[in-house]
Amino acid sequence: MILLISYALYAEVMRENAYLSRTVEVQEGQKVIDTGLYGIVRHPMYAVTVWLFLAIPVVLGSWWSFVCFLPYIAVIVVRIRNEEKVLAAGLDGYAEYQKRVKYRLLPLVW
Repeated sequence: MILLISYALYAEVMRENAYLSRTVEVQEGQKVIDTGLYGIVRHPMYAVTVWLFLAIPVVLGSWWSFVCFLPYIAVIVVRIRNEEKVLAAGLDGYAEYQKRVKYRLLPLVW
């Protein structure tokens, strides 16, 4: 069930933010998205992928796949920190958004 919910939330993130990109950059005409899931955490796509990767070991019934997932958390933390530096420096309104939406990945945690 977590897997299906995660996929649905991932689709919602894709719908909400047309500026999603594999590369960390500020695109021409980009605006801060602060509605929907972006009003809860600053990086909902990463949050959803963490839930997806947590669900995969359960679906597969494999603890080895869980071990493979663990480095992903460290990668995401590094990427979020870098992304926030880029966005705060180059995207108008992002610093204010960071003040309004306190949590990066998980409400009440980080």
